[in-house]
Amino acid sequence: MIRIGIVGCGRILAAHLQGYRLLREAGINNFEITALCARKAEDAQSYVQRGEGPPQRKAVSDMPGDPLAIDDEYLSDFQAGVEVEVFTDYEEMISKGNIDAVNDFTIHSLHHKIASLCFQHGKHLLSQKPLAITIQAARQMCEQADQAGVTFGVFENVRFSASTRHLHWAFSPDGPAGDFQMALLGNIGTWWAPDLIVAETPWRHELIQAGGIALDLGPHMFNLIRHISGDIKDVSARTEVVEPTRYILRDGQRIEPIDCDADDTFYASFATESGASGTVFGGWSGHGTNTVVGDGPIFYGSKGRISGDHIHLDGQSCAQSLSDLYQKRAPAELTEKYFPHGLDDDFALNQYDWLQAIHEKRQPETSGHEGLIDLACAYAIVESAKAGRTVTIEEILSGDLRDYQRPIDQHHGLLEHPQ
Repeated sequence: MIRIGIVGCGRILAAHLQGYRLLREAGINNFEITALCARKAEDAQSYVQRGEGPPQRKAVSDMPGDPLAIDDEYLSDFQAGVEVEVFTDYEEMISKGNIDAVNDFTIHSLHHKIASLCFQHGKHLLSQKPLAITIQAARQMCEQADQAGVTFGVFENVRFSASTRHLHWAFSPDGPAGDFQMALLGNIGTWWAPDLIVAETPWRHELIQAGGIALDLGPHMFNLIRHISGDIKDVSARTEVVEPTRYILRDGQRIEPIDCDADDTFYASFATESGASGTVFGGWSGHGTNTVVGDGPIFYGSKGRISGDHIHLDGQSCAQSLSDLYQKRAPAELTEKYFPHGLDDDFALNQYDWLQAIHEKRQPETSGHEGLIDLACAYAIVESAKAGRTVTIEEILSGDLRDYQRPIDQHHGLLEHPQ
């Protein structure tokens, strides 16, 4: 039995608890959540027992498919009778709690601190994306996990979504789309536009806290691209603060204004080690209405084009459903690998992969090292914008280029040799 302690009981916790509930409903019983930790005890207590305790925070989103819009979830819904300890100090939970492993759903700047404590105490860890506040912090986390010999994963649910798995198959040697060649991913004004505080968390707009949309969406985008195409070689980008003042919306009124110095809009081009290329962009800005590309992210291969769930192959007059084509042509063993126990929820699948990795004493598919590379790709966006040139992922990973990160590292005590 893997006993899990969760640090961070914000509104996103409901989506994670839903994932764990779906695992239990699928017959997966090798885990229990035995501890919750939040700055305010009532935030943790609100997730323990349905019908008891303080109310959960209101959802901060009403957009379909947004994990922040999921209804209330409770531990008692899927593990009745399990004693759950409540902590307000994560150091105490990690050192004294009845736990074997930790889920970290806190602010970016705490990830490396929580990881260090977990690894010191031999606890397995699943950390929220982005993996860390800077590359230096992420590298430190990976090194410490390797030394401790524990299972270390990053929560990257996009990797486990059905659409991502279908794309991976489509561009595999046996898939219908051929070799991956080009991609176009992005949207403007879909979330928190034109000037709302993202998820009502002001730190997401502070450069010194590694806020900004490039570091928020970039890991998702590049994890998806890398899963299809292999490693990213270089990035050329521009970032903007289109809305320097943002607000919380209450009853149709904008209140609690904040000043923003982290990007709310970015445009980036990339090249892969395999010779493919593409463009990614995003904006928490944009008045009027939102702009999206096609039916979803667009990918071109040597045999056709995929946009959302539509695949249009050479020589065909109209598009087909990619998901239908996958169901007809993908081998059964691949489906069992992608969707074990018939699971199709990306949160549940990410959790299952991590739990299985602990059980099998290995690293999960979205390991800490994978998270480090995704973070380097995202940091390449803001480092490129600051440097005014194309930057390589290698110079980001090595630390040779860290001009954007240097003040963040310095503020959080992460500079090895302050300059």
